[in-house]
Amino acid sequence: MKFVKKLEECSECGSNEFVEDETRGELRCARCGLVIKEHMIDRGHEWRAFDSDQISRRARTGAPLTFTKHDKGLTTEIGKGLGELYKVPGKKRAQYYRLRKWHKRLIESKDRNLSFALSELQRIISFLNLPKPVHERIARYYEEAVDKGLVRGRSIESVIAALVYAVSRQFGTPRTLDEIAEASGLEKREIGRTYRYAARELNVRILPADPKDFVPRFCSILNLSDKVQANAIKILKKAKKLDITSGKGPTGVAAAAIYIACVLVGEKRTQREVASIVNVTEVTIRNRYKELVEKLGLEKEVEEKVKEELG
Repeated sequence: MKFVKKLEECSECGSNEFVEDETRGELRCARCGLVIKEHMIDRGHEWRAFDSDQISRRARTGAPLTFTKHDKGLTTEIGKGLGELYKVPGKKRAQYYRLRKWHKRLIESKDRNLSFALSELQRIISFLNLPKPVHERIARYYEEAVDKGLVRGRSIESVIAALVYAVSRQFGTPRTLDEIAEASGLEKREIGRTYRYAARELNVRILPADPKDFVPRFCSILNLSDKVQANAIKILKKAKKLDITSGKGPTGVAAAAIYIACVLVGEKRTQREVASIVNVTEVTIRNRYKELVEKLGLEKEVEEKVKEELG
């Protein structure tokens, strides 16, 4: 049985919440129990399975379509490597070898481009530990860029890196230019230039990066507790309301908020430790730290915590 919501209403009580009973083939009102429909057709599969192995053997459908593969996952390949051809009888081997060769030759240039680009994307996604929805969206944008001819005259790697930077921010899992430059092996200037061009041509709207989006990942790398993370996000929300964060680098502000939260909670981390993880200078953290402490009125609280630690 499962609960469903429908646009139609129950004729007895006016509720739009119903229970779908698949075993009886009935649809009844969840509030008063009136049977709305009966003898419903079961549109599920006709076979039963009791473990994952039986499900995989009895299912008659393949994996879902995905943009992360150049052929959407509907590939047809004649022999994966030369080793596969030796499983074919000797008389047929030459014929299969020719078929395999012509199959490769008939692949369109767009598919070859996508095949290389998506393998590079897979490597960067894995390196930066980004989620699957981000991977799918980047692959879609890249295919759109190929169709519009935006990749011509630019390196595939730079377009992929630029889209990773844009889409990771769209999904609230931002990565810094330094991290993407390290993952792709490109210069930040080239990624930035391609990013501006791709965002304009593909009409990708991106808001400025929010410092609090960086906090969970940096806290995880620094091995800090949830309490520190919650405090840092709270500090950043207050700072945003008072318009303290505007015009400043989001990673520097996030680093300062994490450092303040560490002091308040009592989990000791030095400015150097935080700076090395966030990839900003200690001077930046000190400047942002002073601004946040002064404008949020946290001087007394921070001083008391420091005295407690020293005393």
